[in-house]
Amino acid sequence: MKFFVAILLTALLSFAFGLQLPWWFIAVAAFIVAIAIPQKNAKAWLSGFLGVFLLWSILAFVAEQKGGELIAKQIATLLPLQGNTFLLVLVTGFIGGMVAGFGALTGSIGRKMLRTT
Repeated sequence: MKFFVAILLTALLSFAFGLQLPWWFIAVAAFIVAIAIPQKNAKAWLSGFLGVFLLWSILAFVAEQKGGELIAKQIATLLPLQGNTFLLVLVTGFIGGMVAGFGALTGSIGRKMLRTT
């Protein structure tokens, strides 16, 4: 249950931070959630990754469907994706997920370090 709550909170906090702050604050959001919800390191990393992967993938898909297909196609052509916009959505989610996953891992390890001292 904590795992799913951590995924949801990471996604919600990342979305809220993304409204006013730079994109990399997703790592701070995942860090905060990992400190607040104690989990093993692997689960903390996975919850951070999945929370932002799903959020960014959904946001990129919606933006592409709402008229951004031309720019998405051009960017997918610039990258080695052969113009495949679906792969671009997945790559976007993957990059955000990796950043948030490592932010959550840092929070989980930091929580354990503070607890032992």
